Amino acid sequence: MHPMLTVAVKAARRGAAVINRAALDIESLTITRKRHADYVTEVDRAAEAAVIETLQRSYPDHAILAEESGKQLGKGGHEEYTWIIDPLDGTTNFIHGFPQYAVSIALRHRELITQAVVYDPTSNELFTASRGSGAYLNDRRIRVSKRSRMADALIGTGFPFRDMAGLEEYMAMFRAVVPAVAGIRRAGAAALDLAYVAAGRLDGFWELGLQPWDMAAGALLIQEAGGIVGDLQGEQTYMDSGRVIGGNPKVFSQLLQLLGPHVAK
Repeated sequence: MHPMLTVAVKAARRGAAVINRAALDIESLTITRKRHADYVTEVDRAAEAAVIETLQRSYPDHAILAEESGKQLGKGGHEEYTWIIDPLDGTTNFIHGFPQYAVSIALRHRELITQAVVYDPTSNELFTASRGSGAYLNDRRIRVSKRSRMADALIGTGFPFRDMAGLEEYMAMFRAVVPAVAGIRRAGAAALDLAYVAAGRLDGFWELGLQPWDMAAGALLIQEAGGIVGDLQGEQTYMDSGRVIGGNPKVFSQLLQLLGPHVAK
């Protein structure tokens, strides 16, 4: 395992330990609403602090981009390397006791994501990838599915929840996809959904309105598992636009064609 990935795994497990302790008494948590249907708890902040402390202990010169604390330059003002962190992807699930959430950590070197960890503390499933070295689930190599027909495909998605302005656009896409596929699943944690595409559990995924920390690690997992990730035009701007499609190569292209006519101009 790459040394930087080893540190990222350690950081993810430290963050997950905070989450697991809090999960024993969810009712006692202080929950703050950032905006409609977007919550943060002291667990998010404590898990993020644990992750950042672990990463900075080994790499003090690296920058940080984290959901709760924002952007921090590395020691000496460096940002050639940036850790992109979601300490608890699926906070709404967590506070309801719905066991679908994860710690997501990615490392960006200049413009490329080079390391990725998505860790599910409820199932102890650890998804990892290093650029050029494949994707793994608990040390077992994973690959995207080989399913080629949309009629047989299981597709993941995420409903708009931060910005209702995109709801009509999304619903037009949803109506196009529903009759074309075997099923659609919305579990509520994009990092895990993307990891599931990498592991072949989902054949494809799309969502609008995401942030870099929702996608960075999962996108590399899919790419290293033999899949494709792009925006709604098939381009590589998803980290900036927050609009993402991922899937095995054949499902990706068909999903792109289904969604394309409904993308708002």
